[in-house]
Amino acid sequence: MPRPLGELEDAVMTRVWQWNRPVTVREVLEDLQQERSIAYTTVMTVMDNLHQKGWVRREAEGRAYRYTAVSTRAAYSAALMNEAWSRSDNPAAALVAFFGMMSAEQREALRDAIRIVGHDGEAAPPAADAEADSAEHGPEPGR
Repeated sequence: MPRPLGELEDAVMTRVWQWNRPVTVREVLEDLQQERSIAYTTVMTVMDNLHQKGWVRREAEGRAYRYTAVSTRAAYSAALMNEAWSRSDNPAAALVAFFGMMSAEQREALRDAIRIVGHDGEAAPPAADAEADSAEHGPEPGR
């Protein structure tokens, strides 16, 4: 798992992920300049660093490069969550705390995800659904 992206790296990668196509330094620069003052060479350096770190691949186009994301924002987020969870000395407690922080929409997304990763294309086993419901509504009485 690569280390988390810095603020400017994240701003650049957000555009690469959102646009979902090969992009140039100039395109990213022009979009970033709508929010902040930034130099072409700064964006070029960040994109080169992202290439060196394996976040983007690049292909030469004339004297410039076109950059493409190597993985998705979802894969990056999942890797960050997995890394944080794996560092816990009590993974079950970490999950319970994490579920407790979720909004109703996030808990619904969690239930959907559990169903998606169910075996043989079927819904997840009832225990997984009960765990997701417990995360939303708290433990059942008597537990």
